[in-house]
Amino acid sequence: MSDLKKMYTTLQDDPFPADLKLTLGDQELKFRKRTWEIDGQTKGLRYGENPDQPAALYELAEGCLEVGGVTFIGAGQGLVSSLTEEHMLQAGKHPGKTNLTDVDNALNILQYLSAKPAALILKHNNPCGAAWTDEGVAEALKRAFEADRIAAFGGAVVVNRTLDLATAQLINSIYFEVVAAPAFDDDALAELKKKKNLRILRIPGIADLETLSRTPFLDIKSLSDGGMVVQFSFRNAILSVDDFIPAKAEKDGNVFIARAPSKQEAEDLLFAWAVEAGVTSNSVLFVKNGVTTAIGTGEQDRVGCVLLAVTKAYIKYADMLASKELNLSLFELKLKAIKDPEMKAKLADIEQRTAEAKGGLPGSVVVSDGFFPFRDGVDLCIDQGVTAIAQPGGSIRDHEVITAVNEASPQVAMVFTGQRSFKH
Repeated sequence: MSDLKKMYTTLQDDPFPADLKLTLGDQELKFRKRTWEIDGQTKGLRYGENPDQPAALYELAEGCLEVGGVTFIGAGQGLVSSLTEEHMLQAGKHPGKTNLTDVDNALNILQYLSAKPAALILKHNNPCGAAWTDEGVAEALKRAFEADRIAAFGGAVVVNRTLDLATAQLINSIYFEVVAAPAFDDDALAELKKKKNLRILRIPGIADLETLSRTPFLDIKSLSDGGMVVQFSFRNAILSVDDFIPAKAEKDGNVFIARAPSKQEAEDLLFAWAVEAGVTSNSVLFVKNGVTTAIGTGEQDRVGCVLLAVTKAYIKYADMLASKELNLSLFELKLKAIKDPEMKAKLADIEQRTAEAKGGLPGSVVVSDGFFPFRDGVDLCIDQGVTAIAQPGGSIRDHEVITAVNEASPQVAMVFTGQRSFKH
């Protein structure tokens, strides 16, 4: 067992060269391998996706690509790939690939959320809780954590404002592995450093993320046969509530039009669509008052995404009640309930209240990264008390989907995004 534990802290030998060149036609990009001196060892990534996979991180050092008249992100605009020892305020140990890709995906989302203080918690390159609020990053992080206490364990926290003492104290009351921010107050940094294994990253570019929101990068997908697919990275077309498209469809000479969202619904849909950019497909997100209430990720069918998100919401809501009222996780309570009649009764009460509250979902809005091919997924959302939905549109059954929201009582709003947001 000791050897198995050791593999997670062992540095892999790095066989990769210091430089990498990529030539596309007559354009050349030059990359430089990133290494850090930590505890007297100069190494790059600790390992890749898994502990037995050597890996390297390369920063774009020279060149700027232009394809189809579009200029891509160029040298000197790095974020995660530009991290130096100076930015690693506390390293703990050399980072692994997943530590950095979690932070990177948070920045991918936060580039669309500069308008308010926002906090994200990521696990396995997906957000498990996200929130934004005018009340500051501490409150945003509190809400993001309460959205999914279970998945947050061991996650990466990324905020888009200077991290203050209140936020640091909240972080230290929970187990996280990584925290990143554009800057840290001195007392906040001192508090965070009490956790010796916490990786603390200062990434000044977080403060200017909005400048990247319209500029693509070269997105490379490697195939198992050694081939590559190159593509323009996703560019979010919904940067303000005015960018949503009214949901309208025609069928057999009839016109179907959905209700437009209210101001609050539209703002929640805008937030949800930004978070959606960092969620593995197929996916749907439920959001209420600037906080994710459920995230369904990586399902093969659209209705399955909704079912997954709803099921998770009920579990997370019950867990929140158990934690606040009994200082137990839901699963600790279930274990005690097997032998303890009093705990069994408390569990039954929490489960009943969770069902009555529908997992906290009523009043939420929903976004879907792909269109609804049938109305079944929409009907499931409506059953949970959803008030507004945003989806790409473009299905041959858009008229049925619009009919579903129009038949709801009260009527549910719907808008189209006009673009898909798949992330595989």
